[in-house]
Amino acid sequence: MRIHFELAALKKIKWQEYAIRFLFGGAITAVAGILANRFGPVVGGLFLAFPAIFPASATLVEKHETEKKQNAGMAGTIRGRQAAALDARGAAMGSIGLACFAISVLKLLPVCSSAVALLAATAVWCTISTLIWRLRRVARVP
Repeated sequence: MRIHFELAALKKIKWQEYAIRFLFGGAITAVAGILANRFGPVVGGLFLAFPAIFPASATLVEKHETEKKQNAGMAGTIRGRQAAALDARGAAMGSIGLACFAISVLKLLPVCSSAVALLAATAVWCTISTLIWRLRRVARVP
């Protein structure tokens, strides 16, 4: 499966699907806030780092791919699951980059301004995430 950006796909998404993503994201953020109040900001921060819309996104990706195959007259269950698995793999790769971002901010804030720390951490996140993506391609992992 080749990853590409398609603006026309935005028109295909129903408003209910945006609402589901919004609700999932809000619920996960609210749970992180409750945990932060109860157990402190470190615990709350760990949960806030969870990709908030991932559960809804994976579900909707699977649903769209399955429907697309069924509309073509084929069984699309396997294809839908494969698409959701690829979405999960991408989220995992991005999470590694996010962890590197957090470590960079933690190490840089005491020694430089917050703007410089955030800019450098963003560069680290982008570099690490891109490197992981390219290494996956070199290793020929689907």
